[in-house]
Amino acid sequence: MAGPRPFWHPLAAGAALGGALLLTFLITGHGLGASGFFTRLAAWASDRAMPAWAEANSYFGPFLRANPLASWISWEIVGVVIGAAAGALTSGRFRAMTERGPRATAGSRFVYAFIGGALTGFGARLARGCTSGLGLSGGATLAVAGFLFLLTFFLAGFLVSLAMRKEWV
Repeated sequence: MAGPRPFWHPLAAGAALGGALLLTFLITGHGLGASGFFTRLAAWASDRAMPAWAEANSYFGPFLRANPLASWISWEIVGVVIGAAAGALTSGRFRAMTERGPRATAGSRFVYAFIGGALTGFGARLARGCTSGLGLSGGATLAVAGFLFLLTFFLAGFLVSLAMRKEWV
């Protein structure tokens, strides 16, 4: 098998993402988003494990009234997984590996990824939207909150990258 093909040009990828966002608005009446799915999944799992606690929980309680599979966002996530797998397979980039810098171990990379993911997930719920939901969809509708979110998201990413630089170079 030949080596992996190059990534898409950033302008082409941006145009495709913009087209996908437009189609999502037209077909579902919603923009893109992902963090709401994980909230619904956590609420569903909590309800299965501890129904009385989940029902009494002021955060999870409202999410229990609907089947998570009936939500458009659940099917969006299914599409993201299928699309990512198809993209990786067709580009020759589908393989199990751990991306890391020369000074980072695989274990430390997983710890950093877990901490970063937990903080990002918490921030997405605190902001009431993730990068795609609040940033892209909010920005597409010219919502000030979308642009403010993107500004702070990129600023935080820049600052964290400076702090983690020693692990990657």
